[in-house]
Amino acid sequence: MSDAKPPSPALTAPTNPMQVEVSQDKQQVRCTAILTMLQQTGKVVVEELSDQLGVSLVTVRRDLDLLEEKGLLRRTHGGAVSMEPLFYEPFRKDRSFVAQVERAADEKRRIGRAAAALINANETIALTPGTTTTEVIRGLPINRNITVVTNTVNVAMELSKRRDVYVFVTGGHLHGEWFSLVGSAAIRALENMLISTMFIGADGIDASWGASCFNADEAELNSTMLKQSRRRIAVVDSGKFGVVANWRICQAADLNVLITDTGATDEMIAPFQKLGIEVIRV
Repeated sequence: MSDAKPPSPALTAPTNPMQVEVSQDKQQVRCTAILTMLQQTGKVVVEELSDQLGVSLVTVRRDLDLLEEKGLLRRTHGGAVSMEPLFYEPFRKDRSFVAQVERAADEKRRIGRAAAALINANETIALTPGTTTTEVIRGLPINRNITVVTNTVNVAMELSKRRDVYVFVTGGHLHGEWFSLVGSAAIRALENMLISTMFIGADGIDASWGASCFNADEAELNSTMLKQSRRRIAVVDSGKFGVVANWRICQAADLNVLITDTGATDEMIAPFQKLGIEVIRV
């Protein structure tokens, strides 16, 4: 008879499906926490994550490797950093482009993360072009079976490594600095599509005029996208309040939620609340 002892249960992989599911759920919670920290600071350190999450260094490294495989971060010696949008490299010396990106950058980041937190599993979401909506896709939750509908090339590029996200890109011709696809082909691509939630960035937001932008083609496409959407969430920083651009995307009353920053005063948001719109300041 062999004297060999059976392996310790702690050293064997769980065979019970429930154990596997619990283990996966815990990892997803950890990964979400890691991404949240990364979004706030731009980098994370293995030792610090181990202390904050209450798990071993090996577990943290395994989580970081998984997130890198999904294209959500880039591993470094001793930790990880945010994925840099290399697609923007040719524009780094374009002063007008850089000014758009840097204006109210912290506020847009907070707005984007707050908006992404409202996304449910299995949703089909859509986004208009712009800096704030780009921050929404950078905060997308992981492993939620999300479909992203976009007419924006940079959004498609940034999501290209997200194996857990299905990306649908409209056709159309390329327009403007924000890499948007517009025209009849883009509109036709949306006609038979049902969108769960649409995130609306705008050049201006006004309770009387609504959400608006300075380009007619983009306004037309965004309006079409909005008509196909069940839930409409505007994501605009406080500097856009009271701005009335030439072309209306939608009436203010068409919105369900308005997410902005704390620079928006009670007086600024009151007309929207009066219309029954939920206003979130972050």
